[in-house]
Amino acid sequence: MLPSLTFLKRQLEGVLRNKFAQGHQTSGYLAKLEQLPASYDAYLEFAQSLAAIPMRDNWSYYEPDDLEEIWRECDPARPLGQVGILNLKDSSKRVEAGFLASVCGSMLGKPIEVNPSLSELRQALTSVGEWPLNDYISDEILHALDRRHWSWYETTRGRIRYVAPDDDINYTLMGMLVLEQFGEGFTKRNVRDLWINHLPISTTWGPERSILVQSGISYLEHDREIFNHSEIEAWPDLLVQDTELCGAAIRADAYGYACPGQPALAAELAWRDASFTHRRTGIYSTMFIAAAIAVAHVLRDPVKIISTALQFVPRRSRFYEITKDCLQMVENADNWLEAYQSINDKYANYSHCQVYQEIGTLINTFRFAEHAGDGICKQVMQGNDTDSFGATAGSLLGVYFGSDGLESRWLEPFQDRIHTGLSNFHEQKLSRLAERMGRLPELMNTGQHRIQPSELYVNENTDLGL
Repeated sequence: MLPSLTFLKRQLEGVLRNKFAQGHQTSGYLAKLEQLPASYDAYLEFAQSLAAIPMRDNWSYYEPDDLEEIWRECDPARPLGQVGILNLKDSSKRVEAGFLASVCGSMLGKPIEVNPSLSELRQALTSVGEWPLNDYISDEILHALDRRHWSWYETTRGRIRYVAPDDDINYTLMGMLVLEQFGEGFTKRNVRDLWINHLPISTTWGPERSILVQSGISYLEHDREIFNHSEIEAWPDLLVQDTELCGAAIRADAYGYACPGQPALAAELAWRDASFTHRRTGIYSTMFIAAAIAVAHVLRDPVKIISTALQFVPRRSRFYEITKDCLQMVENADNWLEAYQSINDKYANYSHCQVYQEIGTLINTFRFAEHAGDGICKQVMQGNDTDSFGATAGSLLGVYFGSDGLESRWLEPFQDRIHTGLSNFHEQKLSRLAERMGRLPELMNTGQHRIQPSELYVNENTDLGL
């Protein structure tokens, strides 16, 4: 069954909105779209023509997607090798702490993943005597907020019996799987194969869902001679909208875990994953988060960690400009509420999943968090995409503070159980998954992943064997 012409037209309208936000001269293109005959051929030809839309003359940013171009645009003084002194045993424990804190942050934010603002959350929490937040969300808070995420029945305080399925956790586990199976040499084709095997389409959104559909089509071809490597590189550029949202950024964690003190390697691995589905800011935010987590293993100054991660972002990009601005606001603030207000005053129009304000609040959380539990609460209280950035904050804070940074009370409700949204993935003990995640630094250091990339491919006689 082919997608409907109505769906394709909506996709093209979305792509044009994205193109305008990225600085392209889109004037007249919506009118051209309206005048097209309603046919697959006409829409496909129009979609292909969008690659040639020129930039506006007054656009001052330069935002490449190619890795070599990105590196040329980054700070030439960025550290290319090891930063700080590495202790693999310590890093393993930090990764376990990061993963567990990420899970807690995700579950903390899940019931209110409805794009709330800090002011809305403060009013709701205050009305039930729970401001500032210091525990999982209660039913009383949800009643006071007057809206809730559909997962509330298994993610609110008193109802939690396990880690509930969540796409943020799914993607961290997918990053773990790709590194276990293929090591640092993994390809986008490897990512495609793992997605087909493990990701139900209902657990994906936005660009990920579009790319998973294209992955399924390419899988049906299954003949190695038919598969076109250059084609997979171009998938996000055709009929895929919203490629600058945070869907790739929530896939950064495992690459930061696996590369303690190696931000350049973490950023490169993050680019390889992110560019499978995203473009521009969608890629840069993923590289930034991976680099920050990598450096948090070994550096102790939060501002220095963020500044180092920013060296792995193109300096003429919107993401660099806004992130640097947010870092300055956070540095100048006396407390997290003051910093939030400065960030929100300037970037409130970038809300749920739109990266810029949320990266600013992540920096704010990181600077002012007293420990991992305190930090995930501060992050969630700042609103927007509460579960995704609660999870990202948890990873960064867990790695930074280590195993003593998260009180056991945050983990106890899960009863050491995790329900993922992944297919063909059967581990349900949270502690075992944390230990497995903690082996990533050693795995990357020794190169002893289980399967070489050349040994695994999709054809009619070979299953994925995962």
